[in-house]
Amino acid sequence: MGGDLSHSRSPHTREPVKHGCAPLPAACQASEGKAPHITSNHHIKKLGKPAAIAREEQGMDRKFPINSPHEGELLAEEYEHEPVPASARRSVGSLTTVWLGFPMIITCAMTGSMLVASMGFTKAFWAIVTGNVLLFVLVSAIGAVGAQTGMNFALLASNVFGKRGYVAASGLLSLLILGWFAVQVGFTGNILHAAFGYNYFLISLVAGLLYLGITLVGIRGLHWIGVVSVPMFIILGTWVAFDAVSRSGVEAVWSYAGTENGVPMAFGVALTVVVGLFIDGATVSPDFNRWAKNSLHSSIAAFVTFPIAHTYALLLGAVMTAALALPDADPFALDNMFGYMLKYGAPWLLPVAVIFPFVSFGSVCSHNLYMSAVNWSRIVGVKMRTAAVMLAAFGIAIAAGNVWSYFVPWLNLLGILVPPVGAIFVVHFYTVSREPGPVGLWRPTAFAAWGIGSLTAYLIDYLAPQMSTSISSFFAAAIAYWVISRLVLGVEMKEAGQSIAN
Repeated sequence: MGGDLSHSRSPHTREPVKHGCAPLPAACQASEGKAPHITSNHHIKKLGKPAAIAREEQGMDRKFPINSPHEGELLAEEYEHEPVPASARRSVGSLTTVWLGFPMIITCAMTGSMLVASMGFTKAFWAIVTGNVLLFVLVSAIGAVGAQTGMNFALLASNVFGKRGYVAASGLLSLLILGWFAVQVGFTGNILHAAFGYNYFLISLVAGLLYLGITLVGIRGLHWIGVVSVPMFIILGTWVAFDAVSRSGVEAVWSYAGTENGVPMAFGVALTVVVGLFIDGATVSPDFNRWAKNSLHSSIAAFVTFPIAHTYALLLGAVMTAALALPDADPFALDNMFGYMLKYGAPWLLPVAVIFPFVSFGSVCSHNLYMSAVNWSRIVGVKMRTAAVMLAAFGIAIAAGNVWSYFVPWLNLLGILVPPVGAIFVVHFYTVSREPGPVGLWRPTAFAAWGIGSLTAYLIDYLAPQMSTSISSFFAAAIAYWVISRLVLGVEMKEAGQSIAN
């Protein structure tokens, strides 16, 4: 499908500037720290090359900022307050590597183990597959917006929730993502404490500082930690799964019914767990996908990540737990792939096993801290790295309080608060924003839909806990935002007609 951003025009379009970053239409501009004003969906629905790239290919607007991630600086420009220019966009391979470092981690294998132990292998398998398909659709839709405009989530949220209202959405999601950073730092300390008796606080502190160091390098840091962590996870995880299956057989894995402790987990709850693992990261996916050269590259990275990589990571843990069939499996202690390597691996695997948690958790923690820092840098008006240092200190302090022990309630909270934001983004950029109009300080329709979606999820959790709060809140918010926006548009058109008649 065609469609160049540079050809998208609205009544608010300004003339291109002659200096600075490549000018997007006024509807997409966010330079100099100004809130973006996306008044037309034409450039989003027609997923072609971003305007900045098209203009550069035509020999126009060569004066991009000098600081590009491709020019060799250790701490290159991160474009927190403006669109990523064409010269700084990354290859599809690099973007995919960044994304792969997000789900191919011990945490996902641990979650797969928990699902299988709670509901049996077959049901867990279908919950994992279904949840990943839904995540792919969401990341593809929202990520394409980031790729088309070059903007991060906070810049785009200014158009959806208002020039001041975006702080609520961007700030809340960024805090929740920072919570993920704290949880994973805590996992690092707890696993090594359970395995070797190391001091939990000291390990968490060292791990948090290491993960901050990766984040400070920026998008390139996420790329290189992915280059190390993804192959390491695939090799070690695959060995664990195959070795475990060799001890019991494929049939035993497929027929595993879970532990007999308590009531089996409902399918809807399992969906919430799978989606909840990355619903916040999926929603703020423009923070990564703004680096894509076009929307096709954005979708390729999303496809490799969620229907494939995330599913594989969850299934590694699921297969191991089903094969071992432990009566009281505790994936968050040592009944996971890390513990398996210590128990069944060769002696030479011991030093590898010690390094593995730092590499694996370091990958996802740096991703989470990066996303949170990018958004907060926009809110408070500082550079990403400054925000990262402040947020890391806060996150490490939270991790010291054993926040990881609230993992499942945390996922449920994410399922209530976050999916409505993603739903509103999708509906806004693919339907509502086709009608040009100025962006005010607040967009009440978006907040009303957010409230309806979250309230729906809360009621579902209370009245029908076997259903998925994530799916319920997403569709409730999407329908509410579309209906409310249509009603508001109808009233505005009617008033405009009466004004002309008078």
